[in-house]
Amino acid sequence: MKVTLTQFQTLDGVIQAPGGPEEDRSDGFEHGGWSVPYGDEDFMAFVTEVFDRVDAFLLGRRTYEIFASYWPDKTDPSDPVASRLNSLPKYVASTTLTRSDWPGTRFIGRDDLAKDVRLLKEQPGRELQLHGSAGLAKSLMAHDLIDTLHLMTFPVALGSGSRLFADGGLPTAFRHTASRITSTGVVISTYERAGRPEYGTY
Repeated sequence: MKVTLTQFQTLDGVIQAPGGPEEDRSDGFEHGGWSVPYGDEDFMAFVTEVFDRVDAFLLGRRTYEIFASYWPDKTDPSDPVASRLNSLPKYVASTTLTRSDWPGTRFIGRDDLAKDVRLLKEQPGRELQLHGSAGLAKSLMAHDLIDTLHLMTFPVALGSGSRLFADGGLPTAFRHTASRITSTGVVISTYERAGRPEYGTY
């Protein structure tokens, strides 16, 4: 399986708490829910396409706890998100969680996260998907373990909040493979990891 990341971000690169005011208030963040006004049919069409390709999920602890508090109660088999999240394996990177009532949950990363993810990538299948889980995503990018990146850039700037590409990250080149714009102005771009950056002089 290849590892894919779908990440919401603002124009100034903020990824923190796109889904609601209480999602993540760490470091005094007060702008939670900034992505909500931009949801439309184009947005949902892309989300459906992504979930149609998933064979397993890879989630950080915080994202997992948010998902686990909401999705198990959504039982409509025609819901492209709920049907996949409730039926497919969910691998949770956590050194603190050890049990869950959500069927299909398995915990990884207690001793060596990178090794565990490499083993998952060797399994047959299409996509091992991350959604959000920024801390986990940063850890995986530092080990070249994310193959495809779907960046959904929303037409808003917040001026504060955590970012996916923070100082100290591993220099990485990407190849742009697809893009579209929703009716509300969200730019959805897909990138494939392409090794180390190349440099030159003008």
